[in-house]
Amino acid sequence: MVGKATGNLSVDGIHVDMEHLKKGEVNLGTSIMAVTFNGGVVLGADSRTTTGSYIANRVTDKLTQVADTIWCCRSGSAADTQAVADIVHHHLQMYNVQNQQPATTRIAASLFQDICYANKDALSAGIIIAGWDKRKGGEVYSIPLGGSLHKQPYAIGGSGSTYIYGYCDANWKDGMNEAEAVAFVKGALAEAIKWDGSSGGVIRMVVLTENGPDRKIFFPDEDYQGDGN
Repeated sequence: MVGKATGNLSVDGIHVDMEHLKKGEVNLGTSIMAVTFNGGVVLGADSRTTTGSYIANRVTDKLTQVADTIWCCRSGSAADTQAVADIVHHHLQMYNVQNQQPATTRIAASLFQDICYANKDALSAGIIIAGWDKRKGGEVYSIPLGGSLHKQPYAIGGSGSTYIYGYCDANWKDGMNEAEAVAFVKGALAEAIKWDGSSGGVIRMVVLTENGPDRKIFFPDEDYQGDGN
């Protein structure tokens, strides 16, 4: 039965938002986060992408590389966030050529902010930028909807973040090593996937240090033993 006022469809008790399906909007829904540790940063995200109430992709990669040791986590509109990441990637490549040295994480975050703030009325984008550079080491920056920029020891975002503020506050500690940081991110995202209907799939991570990126993947119910496997 189609609801005339709302455009909603109920099939066998399953509620479907037809307005979103007609628009074809692909939304990352999502749970994303990044944390600093002694020697680098860890970025993590779930892998569910939705179109309205329909799960369009269950193994999406929401972690995007914009420089050698600078990555971002994307939430909001998949098209918007990917376009912004592509533009920043281009500008960072030009920066490397013109200055003969890689950009810092702060510079990358500022580029993201410039674009998000200038187009705040047209974009649906919440982005976390994290990276390692020789001048500052590991850094994490968050850009929520609206385009403001915040430097933080760790950042969480997306629809699943509302369920894990307490978990993160209780389990975060300064001076973690890499294994502790990976376990913290995995535990937080596993809780987000458990409680948030828009988050799901696997947990993708990237660890950034002076040695470059190290990709990891986990199932939400998989115990992390600290060996990276």
